[in-house]
This record gives sequence, structure tokens and C-alpha cells, in this order.
Amino acid sequence: MPVAKKKTAKKTAKKKVAKKKVAKKTAKKKPAKKKAAKKRVGKKPAGKKVAKKKVAKKKVAKKKVAKKKVAKKKVAKKKPVAKKAKAKRKPNPAFMRPMMLSADLGAVVGGDPKPRTEVTKKLWLYIKKNGLQDNVNRRMINADDKLTKVFGGKKKVSMFEMTKLVSKHMK
Repeated sequence: MPVAKKKTAKKTAKKKVAKKKVAKKTAKKKPAKKKAAKKRVGKKPAGKKVAKKKVAKKKVAKKKVAKKKVAKKKVAKKKPVAKKAKAKRKPNPAFMRPMMLSADLGAVVGGDPKPRTEVTKKLWLYIKKNGLQDNVNRRMINADDKLTKVFGGKKKVSMFEMTKLVSKHMK
């Protein structure tokens, strides 16, 4: 081979090798740069990420342990408990004892001895029957002639004060 051909052959071979190296470098660099760019966008350094993952794993492990404990407690609580039958409430014997009534109270509810509960019931029947409850303030009772004697001369009495005044007429 002549010298000129050798030089051109070497040059072309060098160019091919150089092109291959450039192609390899660009092929390696471009994707690497893109990956690096993707990693940097909106993400924190990898060291902190690993530490956070470890902390997160510990928290998950603690939650699992806590759930197991709660599950065991729930199983223990599910034992059937025999319900007690509710006994009927017994009335206080003092309220059920018949009491002597004054003549004024006897004129409204009846003269014979009655327990406190019966006196209150009969008194409310008398008030409703005669329309003595105030229309505006329903807690107030407007006394008529018979009730004025029982209420100690008052014309208007609240329902709470009424029981206090009526109890004075019972012995």
C-alpha cells in the first residue's frame, strides 16, 4: 500500500473511533444528565429520605404492636355478662301514708284521709276542671275562693309554691 493510502486509512479509522467515543459519551451523558435533573426536581437529598423511611417503619411496627394489644383486650371484653333484671322502684312509704287534711283542703279534694300523692292528683284535677291555670304563664295558678283559703290568702301562686302551701294543711 502506498503511503498516502495508509495515512488516509488511518485518518478515517481515527475518525470512526472518535465518532464512536463521542457517540458513547453523548449517549452516556445525556441520559445521565436527564436522570440527575429528574432527581433534583422537588426531591430532598437521599440521606434524609433513608432516615425518614426508617422512622416510618418504626412507627408502623409500633402501630401493629398496639393493634395486637387492643385486639387481645377486645377479646377479653367480649365475655358474656349476665344482665340483672331491673327491680320495680318501690314508692316511699312516707308518701303513701294517709294523712289528715284540714277543713279548707278537704273542701277542695275531699274530707277523708289521703296520701300526699292522691292529694296532689286531686288538686290538679280541680285546677284543670275549673280552668285556674294561667293562660300566659302556665306555671302560675289563679286561685278561686276555695283555693285562696288553702293558699293562705294569695290570689296567684306558682305550682312549686303550691305544694309548700298545701303541705301546711296536712297532718
